[in-house]
Amino acid sequence: MSKQYVVAVVGATGAVGETMLSVLHERKFPAKDIIALASERSAGTEVKYGNKTIVVRDLATFDPAGVDVALFSAGGSVSKEYAPKFAAAGAVVIDNSSAFRGDDDVPLVVSEVNPEALKNRPRGIIANPNCSTMQLMVALAPIQRAVGIERINIATYQSVSGTGVKAMEELGKQTASLLNFQGAEANVYPVQIAFNVIPHGGDFLDNGYTTEEWKLVTETRKILGDDSIQVNATVVRVPVFYGHSEAVHIETREKVTVERARELLAAQPGLELVDDRAPGGYPTPVTHASGTDPVYVGRLREDVSHPRGLDMWVVADNIRKGAALNAVQVAELVIAEQG
Repeated sequence: MSKQYVVAVVGATGAVGETMLSVLHERKFPAKDIIALASERSAGTEVKYGNKTIVVRDLATFDPAGVDVALFSAGGSVSKEYAPKFAAAGAVVIDNSSAFRGDDDVPLVVSEVNPEALKNRPRGIIANPNCSTMQLMVALAPIQRAVGIERINIATYQSVSGTGVKAMEELGKQTASLLNFQGAEANVYPVQIAFNVIPHGGDFLDNGYTTEEWKLVTETRKILGDDSIQVNATVVRVPVFYGHSEAVHIETREKVTVERARELLAAQPGLELVDDRAPGGYPTPVTHASGTDPVYVGRLREDVSHPRGLDMWVVADNIRKGAALNAVQVAELVIAEQG
């Protein structure tokens, strides 16, 4: 009988936490015990794990001794306080917040891109990238390895689920209200999101970029292992429930043709190429990404404005692949490493 593990999901009542539980069950993760943890106000509620129901426990009073793997998705402040405690108790922590992504002694890992980074985790903590960075790395890694990337210019079209359950509720309520010829009240976002697009994600920095945009800069360089890559990002929130899309324009160090790029992308694990030059021959959040595992790439073409330019369209489910699935895949790599 193969070894069984005690797995804790911190933030189990959130959208990502619930999806983590679903993915753990779907992929038959060798867990002898699944522990659902959340804040005191959620303690006592129930979450699903396959056909089973698990009672959520209070993170603040939980003793992490005996936990082998801890999947965190409860926000940066919670991770900063509790992730080191779980790691000190012997658990491998996989954290979905931004708390540790920039730390040199914490690997930032996309399972299909840089699994070798897992070998150096002195603090017992592994960071998940931002969901937008996650899907971008799956698409760009094979091209970076083959010909190198000099510059990335990206505009994201991010679904409201990336902001949380309250944002999804706000989109639904605003849409219903406007369709009934009533006004739209904005609480989660600074302006109306229904039937609108908002060029704003995170907090504004002194240089005019936002924190969501700057994550794409720093995380891309760390994951691809190349600080010389120039990244320019604009983050846009769109009235879509699930699935982030990205218009990506890259300048490579060596020329790569569309045909060669297709070959590289087709061979990349975790990626599905949807690139027919016909109406509907490209991926979208609704038709392809929502509820599925792959990162989808389409609209491949050479950039006519640059001799080494390549354009593509990248789509993935931000909650599933962009957060929950990668965390579980990393956990699978960790237990495989342990034998």
